[in-house]
Amino acid sequence: MAKKVVLAYSGGLDTSIIIPWLKENYQCEVIAMVGDVGQNEDLEAAKKKALATGASACYVEDLKAEFVRDYIWPTLRSGAIYEYRYLLGTSMARPVLAKYQVETAKRVGASAVAHGCTGKGNDQVRFELTYKALGPELEVIAPWREWDIHSREQAIEYAHAHNIPIEQTTKKIYSRDRNLWHISHEGGVLEDLANASEEDMWQWVTAPEQAPDKAEEVEIGFEQGFPVSVDGARLEPVGLLGRLNALAATHGVGRADIVENRLVGIKSRGAYETPGGTLLVRAHQELESICLDRETLHLSQQLAGRYAEMVYYGMWFTPLREALDGFFEKAQQTMTGTVRLRLYKGNITVLARQSPCSLYRTKLASFRMDGYNPKDAAGFINLLALSVVPQRGAGR
Repeated sequence: MAKKVVLAYSGGLDTSIIIPWLKENYQCEVIAMVGDVGQNEDLEAAKKKALATGASACYVEDLKAEFVRDYIWPTLRSGAIYEYRYLLGTSMARPVLAKYQVETAKRVGASAVAHGCTGKGNDQVRFELTYKALGPELEVIAPWREWDIHSREQAIEYAHAHNIPIEQTTKKIYSRDRNLWHISHEGGVLEDLANASEEDMWQWVTAPEQAPDKAEEVEIGFEQGFPVSVDGARLEPVGLLGRLNALAATHGVGRADIVENRLVGIKSRGAYETPGGTLLVRAHQELESICLDRETLHLSQQLAGRYAEMVYYGMWFTPLREALDGFFEKAQQTMTGTVRLRLYKGNITVLARQSPCSLYRTKLASFRMDGYNPKDAAGFINLLALSVVPQRGAGR
């Protein structure tokens, strides 16, 4: 009996050609696993395509609620942003997809799992570290590290030769990943840093110059660091993110064109559309500014960078990432309140920050000397200066 291989399937260029390639080169039964993380695609059509191109079965898993609740929200709460700009949309989705791929493999009795990640990218690491954490007994098949296809153009030729329907052409060659949090774009003209991105590349966020001429305000509510409401209405996570996505995208908020350092050591350029996520990150930062004491805030900012690295590197199912969650769960206990933002043609203006746990005191912050003896500052400064004032004759 041929062995069974569970393929993480999207219906895109790479995974579309992997099904026949696996059958040709491994003489195996291929089972496709499609994870719905909000990619806004016809997943039933993807299932039919997988079956039509040789898969013996295709399982479609609705992962949207789990993705937002258990991956996006903890990452948001930690303040994690990779290299100051990347909001980790693809990075957060890979662990939940790989987790269900492993579960599917165990359920159907497969001995191997496969993915369509390239040998240069980060995703191969994210998928495979999850496999090793949750299903170390499974064989891993990574076609891009084995086959003779070396470019997307050759992949397109392979698809045509095997009569596999694809949307990509040599002129429309962007590699994209979409979920509830973002859309990423790579390849094409982006590979030359001298090229500006093409306007027709962007698929979600309105061009700022085409956004409405009238500004719009929104109030986002948090409880213990997690988003819970929009304009006073409590919403479940998927609905909340969806509402903010629509609002921010309409007003041109959330585009980013970034050169980043991949885990494998290569610099790469990506264009990202993260509309609702951009609002949430900004609002969360503003609420932290009033709810966290200075020392907790500063340490949180340091650990946020470490958390971002771990998510980017695919190290989700690790003791350290779980330990960091423990820190942020405690540090964010007072992170309850609201932030009001104004959106206008790609810009975000902070209008108000309010919290029952706010450490801001108007009387102390005022230029009036009420509630504070300025004479106390002299002694404080003198003590602080002991480490910076030269000590003549010291040590003699």
